[in-house]
Amino acid sequence: MVLTQPLVLLDTNIVLYFLGGRLVNPLPSGQYFISVITEIELLSYPSLGLEEETQIINFLNKITIIGIDSNIKNLTIAFRKQYKLRLPDAIIAATAKSLNTTLFTNDVRLVNLTEINTQSVQVL
Repeated sequence: MVLTQPLVLLDTNIVLYFLGGRLVNPLPSGQYFISVITEIELLSYPSLGLEEETQIINFLNKITIIGIDSNIKNLTIAFRKQYKLRLPDAIIAATAKSLNTTLFTNDVRLVNLTEINTQSVQVL
């Protein structure tokens, strides 16, 4: 019998909670991914200090970052049309759908999507 680890896509808010030490419970074991959108969001905060940027880069070096392919692009368009999501949220949702992962997010609009599996986390 082969045991496979669950596939998890982390939304930007969950990465921020994780890096900030604000998760009530540790993230469960699994294979973790982020969207390239999360990478861009994490590194583009105007007030990002050098220490925070280093922490983010160290995190990014340990996780698989998923780019936008034609399948994710088409799913993004469908999610934007159907749910009127902001473009970054639609891309993240489409990435989760494309990879058939569980999306860890505390974004209420994404949690309510029926096409993807989502899980919220408790924060301090």
